[in-house]
Amino acid sequence: MNYHWNWGILFEMSPEGKGTYLDMLLSGLVWTLTTAFFAWIVAMVLGVAIGVLRTLPSRAGRIFGDAYVELFRNIPLLVQLFLWYFVIPELVPEAIGNWLKQMPNSPFYTAVVGLGLFMSARVAEQVRTGVLSLPVGQKMAGTALGLTLGQTYRYILLPLVFRVILPPLTSELLNTIKNTSVALTIGLMELTARARSMQEFSFQVFEAFTVATLLYLLTNLVVTLAMRQLEKAVAVPGYLGTPASTAGH
Repeated sequence: MNYHWNWGILFEMSPEGKGTYLDMLLSGLVWTLTTAFFAWIVAMVLGVAIGVLRTLPSRAGRIFGDAYVELFRNIPLLVQLFLWYFVIPELVPEAIGNWLKQMPNSPFYTAVVGLGLFMSARVAEQVRTGVLSLPVGQKMAGTALGLTLGQTYRYILLPLVFRVILPPLTSELLNTIKNTSVALTIGLMELTARARSMQEFSFQVFEAFTVATLLYLLTNLVVTLAMRQLEKAVAVPGYLGTPASTAGH
């Protein structure tokens, strides 16, 4: 059976009555980027905190941090989203559960929390690896200067760690954007969900998912280029293999 391509379908009115099919896909892209943005904030805040905790002298802190990472890293994202969306509201007190179920845009908030926690475990592992990769003398220098442990992390270790782990953090950010597609299973109308809706309404499956693919590629390309420029801008001349003559240019 021959497939009949119809790129003009993108400019026809969608059954939703709020614009064309292309507008519908772009609306999905906005939800994808918004979800990824807030989930990344959650991931960075918790990931840095847990990653630092896993490098502290406190044995209890390290055990808690390790347990956190193993919990959120080893349970599939889809399962975590289902737990947050379907199970948690049934386990909490009835009034809170009803509020969660009736909350406007609950798929969005659930996706932000679920995806943020899932990615925070990966960020925590990157932060821990970055701290452990630094020379021991860095921490000792902070102590010698009279800094507290917190000040040593804030002013000496973490600024260097972020430079070390910026490339893998870029990969995790891209994964966050792509992982938003899983949220269609709980009703979030992000880009993949919009493409599927277009396919169901118009039966033009290839056009819908081709445009969605191009939008994902364009978004990831912009993020990659921006992060590369950031990596160059924050590089420390002569440190971590960065030539003094090229860093910062």
